[in-house]
Amino acid sequence: MDADALIEKFETNGQGQVFQFFSELGTEEKAALLEQAASIDLEEIAGLFAKWKEGAEQDTDYSDLEPAPYIPHKSSTSGDSGLWTDAEDLGNQALRAGRVAAFTVAGGQGTRLGFDGPKGTFPATPVKGKPLFQVFAEKILATSEDCGEAIDWLILTSIQNDAATREFFEEHQFFGLKPEQVHFFTQGLMPAVDREGKILLAEKGRIAMSPDGHGGSLRALVRSGQVERLRAKGVETISYFQVDNPLVNCLDPAFIGFHLMEQAEVSSKMIPKAYAEEKVGHFCIKDGHQVVIEYSDLPMEMQKLQNPDTGELLFVAGSIAIHMLDLDFIEKIGAGQDEELALPFHFAQKKVPFVDSEGNSISPNENNGLKFEMFIFDSLPLAQKSIILETLREDEFSPIKNAEGKDSPATSKTDQANQHLRWLKAAGEAVDHLDNMEISPLFAYSEEKFLQKWKALASKPTLENNLYIQ
Repeated sequence: MDADALIEKFETNGQGQVFQFFSELGTEEKAALLEQAASIDLEEIAGLFAKWKEGAEQDTDYSDLEPAPYIPHKSSTSGDSGLWTDAEDLGNQALRAGRVAAFTVAGGQGTRLGFDGPKGTFPATPVKGKPLFQVFAEKILATSEDCGEAIDWLILTSIQNDAATREFFEEHQFFGLKPEQVHFFTQGLMPAVDREGKILLAEKGRIAMSPDGHGGSLRALVRSGQVERLRAKGVETISYFQVDNPLVNCLDPAFIGFHLMEQAEVSSKMIPKAYAEEKVGHFCIKDGHQVVIEYSDLPMEMQKLQNPDTGELLFVAGSIAIHMLDLDFIEKIGAGQDEELALPFHFAQKKVPFVDSEGNSISPNENNGLKFEMFIFDSLPLAQKSIILETLREDEFSPIKNAEGKDSPATSKTDQANQHLRWLKAAGEAVDHLDNMEISPLFAYSEEKFLQKWKALASKPTLENNLYIQ
């Protein structure tokens, strides 16, 4: 579509304000604005705004909500260690056959941490201060070496941090991975609109755009050609995790195995909530389907409900953004060709800086704009089969979200060190005098691997504070 036709289309759809300053722009600015505008589905925006206007998300009825069932961890009283062993064997077979790829959502910046750069470049480990990307890279590299297969790693970036992320990997020689193993692609964007549904301008020549949410990663996988490329390689399953959690088991054989064993289209990991007010989503059953209800949406009185038989929280299964997804399922959801299989958009009212009709830059003090985003967990009720697997908080969940306090670099470093101290203790070593250490994933990325490697060491290092084992 040429420039005149595109401008006319926006005017016909009541969005002509996007080009109100077009005549004032330079050649490059005009080209950039036209490129932004061409990426926007005006019918989709109009439909979403109408839905928000109707208050579609404000009338949710939770009266039929039930806690979702899950497969208990092998260490729990109800866990089946034999079943876990079978699942792990099946998962390892899939890894060795090249049927699994890793996928990290890494579009965010380190702004909330007071860090200037992509969040994945933030120093995260307790002794060496390795960046988050290096932690995952070493886990993927070690797994690749163990299974004899160069496992693909997909990294979803944003327009803001894509170039910096690519440069970071090149600067560090991809942390030992082959460059052809690592595949970058960018997250989709959606325009912000005002309370009348008008698309906002951030500048005279730039539309106010924001990421389409982690659920948009499924659209991005399809639109970028990654799904087609992976299918050609024989990959069938993707292991999804977010960039802020250094404890994650990137390619967990047991999780992969359960997903395959149950023939699920999407699978999720959960941890039991520590307390009612903990800010994690809740795995539930609604209308016969697995769903995740955000902590901000589920009424607090329901979050506090207890199981009368055990005294535990009734809605105990907390979502930690770790999933396993089938490639065929991703294609169905991400292609957007079937409305019944499309992820719903959620609406967030935000303070969106904008340019008014007079060309003045405005920084609002109150919410003036509406942003649209999709959530990955909304894929659960769309799946023909979906399962939930319990994992241990201390082994797999310690995100870095805040500069201080809970879920901060300090708490995550402590949790990482404590995990490695537990591994030493399991090996029969005295560790009570230690409070900080770090084990490289290249030495061991699980307790089982560590016990094997540690036992085989002819000469073991002195156990002292700030010990680093590589």
